[in-house]
Amino acid sequence: MHSYSISKHLVYAAWLKVKANGGAAGADNVSLEMFENNLKNELYKLWNRMGSGSYMAPPVKRVEIAKPDGKTRPLGIPTVADRVAQMVVKMTLEPEWDCKFHSSSFGYRPRRSAHQAVAAAKRNCWKYTWAIDLDIKGFFDNLNHDQLQEFVAQATENPWCKLYIKRWITAGVQMPNGEIQTAVKGTPQGGVISPLLANLYLHKVFDSWMQKYFPQNPFERYADDVIIHCQTQQEAEQLLSAVSQRMQRFNLTLHPEKTKIVYCGRSKIARTIPQSFDYLGFTFRRRTARRKDGNLFPNFAPAISNKAKQAIVKTMREWNVRQLTLLSIVTLSKKLNPQIRGWLNYYGKFYSSALHDIREAIEFRLYKWTKCKYPKKRSSRTQAFSWLKQIKQWRPNLFAHW
Repeated sequence: MHSYSISKHLVYAAWLKVKANGGAAGADNVSLEMFENNLKNELYKLWNRMGSGSYMAPPVKRVEIAKPDGKTRPLGIPTVADRVAQMVVKMTLEPEWDCKFHSSSFGYRPRRSAHQAVAAAKRNCWKYTWAIDLDIKGFFDNLNHDQLQEFVAQATENPWCKLYIKRWITAGVQMPNGEIQTAVKGTPQGGVISPLLANLYLHKVFDSWMQKYFPQNPFERYADDVIIHCQTQQEAEQLLSAVSQRMQRFNLTLHPEKTKIVYCGRSKIARTIPQSFDYLGFTFRRRTARRKDGNLFPNFAPAISNKAKQAIVKTMREWNVRQLTLLSIVTLSKKLNPQIRGWLNYYGKFYSSALHDIREAIEFRLYKWTKCKYPKKRSSRTQAFSWLKQIKQWRPNLFAHW
């Protein structure tokens, strides 16, 4: 006998989304392929347990992901079955919640993107002379469970969604050595439901509060990355103090080194005052721009950040193109183009001329590949470049950056 009415079609639709997203096996070591091999039984078992209220969330698998600064970011990978269960709840709650979220919240929402957040920040940096670059220290790791459940209860009356969210946030973590650690706070990065819960939490803690008390200060929020705009430095200092106190009420802390007040004006100011900030892979700073009539003017605009460039170059090194000489240049292009196209599509959206170094770095690696592939061209730098130039004329769309 089922206590809750959950559609089989919803469970199957959730599986299709989980499959499309891909991902590694969780703590039970069951991969997507293994799950799909027994799909009918696995989905029926999951549907039956969720409908009866007997589904218990297993621990998430802890995986450390390397960050550009050399540190690591902990991810919690749920089992495939648990990802499907979380997707069922997400697909149930997201339509109900998303329409109530703030228009300045862009992260992990339907029909919203990082590019929209960057574009909004660009517009507001033109209108406002000062910005607050907020960094919430360990946001996903420090969410207060009691407060989160209270927010969930305020946002929905659905009993089984509330039940399973409670079980997920307290399910625990399986460490690399096999030990199970109890979760007393936070929601694991890597969980299907985590971004939606994070958006709800910050909607209550930050977005709604800003709208009520500081409607004159626009902001852009992408998950826990936030930029707030102010007219004066004094206003920015007072608002930053108020935001800090607000966060502390909910056991959240602003990173003392990464949070800063930035001057976004076009005129010069003391060098001791920060005059740039990074947001979603772009560095905002004063740059020269060209009007439609061809005249130049000072602007405060985004372009690919140095950190993003370094990450791209690191990936290029991992290509190790010198060892890909068994491939034809057509096959090589098919191998490299998805990444190249992704970089150009994302970072080329704003101030695309800043990608010149990246294009040159790609071209240099193709030159190295050519010299290794065709030994006769090693003796002359010109020969290798001339050959590539001929290929470019023959197949101008062969590589995405061409």
